[in-house]
Amino acid sequence: MSYIKRSKRNGKVYLSEVESVRVDGKVVTKHLRYLGREADGKTILASSISDVSVSNVKVYGPLIVLDHLANEIGLPSLLGKYAKEILSMVYAHCTDFKSINNMPDWFQRTDLNFLLGLNHVTEDSCLKALDSLEAMDSTALQKRIFENTCKKYKIDDKGILYDVTNTYLYGKKCPLGKLGHDKEGVKGRPLIQVGLGVTKEAGIPIFHKTFHGNIGDSKTLEDVITSFDDFNIKDGLIVFDRGISSKKNQVDIKKMEWKVICGLPLHQGLKKVLKPLINKPDFIKINNRVKLSKTIFYVTTKPYCIGGVEGKIIICFNEQKKQKAKESLYDEINEAENLLAQGKGIKESLHQYFDKNNQLMMDKIEAALVFCGYTVIFTTSSDSKEDIVKIYFDKDVVEKAFQSLKGVTKLRPIRHWLYNRVVAHIFICYLSYLLLSLLKLKLKKLDLSPVEALSQLDTMYKVYLKDEKKGFEISRVVTLSKIQEKILKSISKNILEKTKN
Repeated sequence: MSYIKRSKRNGKVYLSEVESVRVDGKVVTKHLRYLGREADGKTILASSISDVSVSNVKVYGPLIVLDHLANEIGLPSLLGKYAKEILSMVYAHCTDFKSINNMPDWFQRTDLNFLLGLNHVTEDSCLKALDSLEAMDSTALQKRIFENTCKKYKIDDKGILYDVTNTYLYGKKCPLGKLGHDKEGVKGRPLIQVGLGVTKEAGIPIFHKTFHGNIGDSKTLEDVITSFDDFNIKDGLIVFDRGISSKKNQVDIKKMEWKVICGLPLHQGLKKVLKPLINKPDFIKINNRVKLSKTIFYVTTKPYCIGGVEGKIIICFNEQKKQKAKESLYDEINEAENLLAQGKGIKESLHQYFDKNNQLMMDKIEAALVFCGYTVIFTTSSDSKEDIVKIYFDKDVVEKAFQSLKGVTKLRPIRHWLYNRVVAHIFICYLSYLLLSLLKLKLKKLDLSPVEALSQLDTMYKVYLKDEKKGFEISRVVTLSKIQEKILKSISKNILEKTKN
């Protein structure tokens, strides 16, 4: 196989195409042709302009960045026989993915054959790659990926934010798809549940797992808790929302010797505990005030026990949220009054506020508003109430992760119907989000999102030039803009230098 040799003579750099050949048992370099020389880091071809034509223009910028990030954490060596095809799909999900059917055409427009050493992809090879990914031990693979990521990026975050989302399937053939509580409020779609754990500070994904669509949120945590030890996070802290909390989860987390910060649903028993506390005249006082960004909470604490696990509850009151809920309810009731006066029907949930003569029952309205604006947090942590409130309400890191999974990396909708390919598709999206989260770390100083950065690099093409007479081909990367140079420099100076040579 030939390669380009750079030779220095009289302070100038000359380029030749050469190849290694064996002569009498020894490897020697055979000169094939003279190509040109370098000046100011640019290649000057030894050809007439009329002899040179553009043979190809390939998408390069976003892909060299994603490939660099993947190699930094050793993904190519972890993903098995079809690693190159898997990475192709991962990169596509970060940029311009539409469907596996379109993968061959997309691949041809990119420079991935050069970056990955992969001649081509087909729909069949992509499907085989999905099958191979699902056949791997998912927990062991995610553990090794996270270990590599921690080592490379020096991540020592002992906190896990956990949440669950669901997405829908096209068709009804996949056994994973079940009718359940659709978080978008759409009825009748077959769903699957995806549980996701990310680091508390940077939102780096640690693990994910796929469940049937009718599995409750709290049940998903019961399942993934069993694999926490595999990730070797000791003295950890897990944070999750009120829909995930259960007595069993609290007991299991206690057994692991982890701490917990979680929301609690306002059931009747908890409301009885809250009433005397929130009715105290000194509750809404400056000493109970906790400010987070633009939100003000009034906070008090009380010892509390769940399933034999001792901790404390932190009662948080948001006046602005209560006022907003109150005005919203009043608007609905006023609209209902108008509809009733016209002899029309109203929402089932609003009947409770009217008597048999369609007159308002003010006591019912006031009772409905008593606990508006209140959030209850349970914790076994010894941190201050201010820190607990901040940690809990800053958990939107994982919510943003789901937004990225569903939007940027195109988790939904899922068009596969074989069980293993649905699971593998979600794993591809998970790996795509991992690369985007690492890119976000690299871009900290630039105040650019990963999506914005990849978009800026979209116009960074590699152009292949061919000498029609001499038959050789050479490639050049189009001149970089200032912002493209800044992005590449923030990721790796080596990448920047590579694109200039």
